[in-house]
Amino acid sequence: MSRAVAIEVSHLGKTYEKVRAVDDLSFQVYAGEIFGLLGPNGAGKSTTLRILITLLHPTSGSATILGMDSVKDADRVRKTIGYVPQERAIDRFLTGREHLELLADLYHLSPEDASTRIPQLLKLVELEQQADRPAKTYSGGMKRKLDIACGLLPDPKILFLDEPTLGLDVQSRLRIWDHVRAMRERGITVVMTTNYLDEADQLCDRIAIIDGGRIKALGVPNELKAGLGGDLVSLTVREHERVELLAAAVKNLPAIRAVTTTPTGLDIRVDSPEKALPAILEAANRLTCQLEFIDYHRPRLDDVFIAHTGRSIKDDQPKAEGQYGSIKSVVKGL
Repeated sequence: MSRAVAIEVSHLGKTYEKVRAVDDLSFQVYAGEIFGLLGPNGAGKSTTLRILITLLHPTSGSATILGMDSVKDADRVRKTIGYVPQERAIDRFLTGREHLELLADLYHLSPEDASTRIPQLLKLVELEQQADRPAKTYSGGMKRKLDIACGLLPDPKILFLDEPTLGLDVQSRLRIWDHVRAMRERGITVVMTTNYLDEADQLCDRIAIIDGGRIKALGVPNELKAGLGGDLVSLTVREHERVELLAAAVKNLPAIRAVTTTPTGLDIRVDSPEKALPAILEAANRLTCQLEFIDYHRPRLDDVFIAHTGRSIKDDQPKAEGQYGSIKSVVKGL
């Protein structure tokens, strides 16, 4: 049974002067799923998102949102979506309730609809008790909850989240994850960018790994991990000049799938750690290679990223508290 498609992206491209920020992206987002764009800073995630929400025009290709073209039908698209930007669109002197009242006016909600929606959203994001306090008294997690409430105010069919937990502490991140899952349960399609591996793994039904403006892998996180095949044994070798010698010695051993040289030693993909590890240690002893550290784990999302890009993803450093954007400018763009 085929699934309903909420977003269709076809050969999408965006060039800034001579920089190709987005390069021939094609993917679908199914209705009711959480779809993640995973990649490091500068990978093209936010540019792709801004094209989908009609804030940027693509240089090439196309994107349709619920059957509407993101360029030709931009006004209609904006009426069906919500957007939570990476930069906090919070005025520190307004209360949480005042933010939502201001947005209700900008979205042209009727007084009756606003009086119903605002209390519902404050309850949904657990800000009922803090609704009448100035935003300057809110924690980072509370501000992000308010951002999400603002994104949900127009009752969107699709919600776009740009780095929803960037810079938050662990507990706040977990609470935001709960809210995102609740949106899916309510039938809202969620498209989010992130460079947090655990976030993509725990939250997203499917992910697209983006690097250099291109999609390197696309699929269900667990299936992408399983696709690597085998577990990973990582060796840290004290004498680096012996790494190549050890690699040659272990690559043909039983239960060894692949051997990769790293800056500190070797990554060895194995079918069975129980069979492979004794043979690996025996080879190291025979060659008098001193091993400083041995790590073993099942395939992780970072391993998937490395396999498809040749490097490890680096999580962003959290932004400092107190960075505020203009709430009016965000709505004006939508």
